[in-house]
Amino acid sequence: MTGMKIAALLTGRGGSSLRDKNVRKVLGKPLLAYPALAATGAGRITFFYVSSDDKKILDAASRYGYVKIRRPEYLSAASAQHGDVIMHALEVMEELYSVIPDVLVVLLANSACVKTEWIDDCIREIVKDRTLSAVVPVCEDSDHHPFRAKKMSAGGLLVPFFDFGKKKVSTNRQDLDPAYFLCHNFWVLNLKRSVFSEGGQKPWEFMGNRIKPYPIKECCDVHCEKDLIRTKEWIAQNLKKSKRGK
Repeated sequence: MTGMKIAALLTGRGGSSLRDKNVRKVLGKPLLAYPALAATGAGRITFFYVSSDDKKILDAASRYGYVKIRRPEYLSAASAQHGDVIMHALEVMEELYSVIPDVLVVLLANSACVKTEWIDDCIREIVKDRTLSAVVPVCEDSDHHPFRAKKMSAGGLLVPFFDFGKKKVSTNRQDLDPAYFLCHNFWVLNLKRSVFSEGGQKPWEFMGNRIKPYPIKECCDVHCEKDLIRTKEWIAQNLKKSKRGK
């Protein structure tokens, strides 16, 4: 036993540029089924919830054992922040179900790129080192290094995101520190040190300040039809090889 109460929260919003993407059939299952089943296969999660404003999402997730949490209107817009969605769900868990988790596994309904063993590994890290605020999958992508990124000035010209001053910055990505980007598939949060603490790293302040990376090779979250094609390819290559990924 871990001594820690662990819950999963599947999150998905109804409104999207790709209509009903979270419940679109992907190789015979709704897209959200893949993260939902990956979490139910994890050995240490004992509570399962889904947060959405959309009846189709709530109904689909409930078929996989997820308790419905309907979002209020202010959390249904595209401008809604994930941290606020998480906090609302935690309040509902406590008020309606008397569940106060220590660890929350946040699953994003529009990403099928999740393996049960990944979730298990990340939970294991949190349990082993309770000073961590979060353990999250990341992908290295130095081709899109933040030092190489530009933004548009008021005059319509490209300018750096950072004020480098007199510091020399190499144009070769090999000379730069490796850049890691969060995967938007799932995040494991130690709630006491993340959501319920202050001063977390921006822009995902709810993850706290002691975030341990869990490197994976690739991840895809669905925003368009091309992403669905990539997702099908990823499932065929990764999940069909083991019973745990089905």
